[in-house]
Amino acid sequence: MANPPAYSSAVLDPLALTRQLVEIDSTTYQEGAVGEFLAEFLAGRNWAVEKMAVPQADEGGTGPRWNVYAGPSDGQAPELVFSTHVDTVPPYIPFREDDEFLYGRGVCDAKGIIAAQVAAAEELRSAGFRIGLLFVSGEERDSAGAKVANEHAKGSRFLMNGEPTENRLGLASKGALRVILRANGVMAHSAYPELGDSAIHKLVEALDRVLALELPVTEDVGPSTLNIGLIRGGYAPNVIADKAEAHLLARLVGPSEPVRAAILEAAKGLAEVEFALEIPFVRLRAAPGLPTMIAKFTTDVPWLTNWGEPLLLGPGSIHVAHTPNERIAKKEILDAVGLYVQVAKQLLS
Repeated sequence: MANPPAYSSAVLDPLALTRQLVEIDSTTYQEGAVGEFLAEFLAGRNWAVEKMAVPQADEGGTGPRWNVYAGPSDGQAPELVFSTHVDTVPPYIPFREDDEFLYGRGVCDAKGIIAAQVAAAEELRSAGFRIGLLFVSGEERDSAGAKVANEHAKGSRFLMNGEPTENRLGLASKGALRVILRANGVMAHSAYPELGDSAIHKLVEALDRVLALELPVTEDVGPSTLNIGLIRGGYAPNVIADKAEAHLLARLVGPSEPVRAAILEAAKGLAEVEFALEIPFVRLRAAPGLPTMIAKFTTDVPWLTNWGEPLLLGPGSIHVAHTPNERIAKKEILDAVGLYVQVAKQLLS
C-alpha cells in the first residue's frame, strides 16, 4: 500500500487535541465535562454543534452526559460522518508523552481517534465535502449514547466509525453476549452438608459445563470465545451458600441463537440464565488499497444503523487499550488523518 497522504495543516494539531482530551477524565457515566469541551471546541471552529442528552445510569454516575454532533455550518446533511466514543474504562490514568508515544487513559481508545477525525473532517470540509462528526457516550458499557444518536440521524450516506484497528480497515466486528448465571440453594452449617444445598457447588458445575461447550466458528472470522469475568456468592467457608452468580461474556461470530441454546442446556437444572445484553456480529465494507483486519472486539456500529453504510478504521492497538500502559504512536495519529481523508474521498468521489 502507498503511504497515506501527509497531514499538512498547521491550523489544528491533532496531537495537542489528544492531550487536551486525555487530560479530561471521562470514565463511563462521567462524560459530561469532555462533552462540554468538545461542543465548545467545535463550535469555536465554525461547526454547527448539537448536544444530545444521554440518560444517566443507575451505577454511580452523576451529572449530565452528552453525545456531541457537529455538522456543516449551513445546516446541510453531511455525506459522511466520522464517529467514535468519548468515554473510557476506569481507572483514570494521567497524560504523559515521550518522543514517540502519547500515554494515558483513552489515548488510543478513543481520544487520539477523536483528534484524528476532527483534523480529517476539517481538511475535507475545506476541500468542499459535507462532513459530520459524532462523538458518543457509553460505548464501553452499553452503547447508550449510540442508541440515542440513532434516533437523531442526519441523513449521511457513510459512517466512519473509529476504534483502534492499527490504521487497518475492519472487515468484521465480533458481537457480544453478556450472560448472568444465578444458582440458588439452602443455607446450612458446613459441618452438616446434608441439611443444605450449596448454590456455589451448582454454579461451579454449570460453569464447568459452559467452559466445555464447542462454540460456533466462522471460517474467515475465527471462533466464538467465552470469558467468565465475575463470580460471587457465599458468606464464609463454614456456611453453605444459598446464592451464587457468575457473569460471562461470549464473543459472537454469527447469530447468537446457537450460543444461547448451548448455554441454556449447560445450565439446565443448576442455574437460571439471564441474557443481559447482545451486540450483533457485523460485517463491514472494505476500501481499495488498504490493509484489513477482523475486530475481535465489539463497537457501536450495530447501534448506528441510521447513519449510513459503516466502515471501521482508527489508529492505535486494541492490545494496549484498557491496560495500565495505554499508549499510541504520534506518527500513527498523524497517518490516520491522511487515511481518513483518503478513504472519505474514495467513498464520496
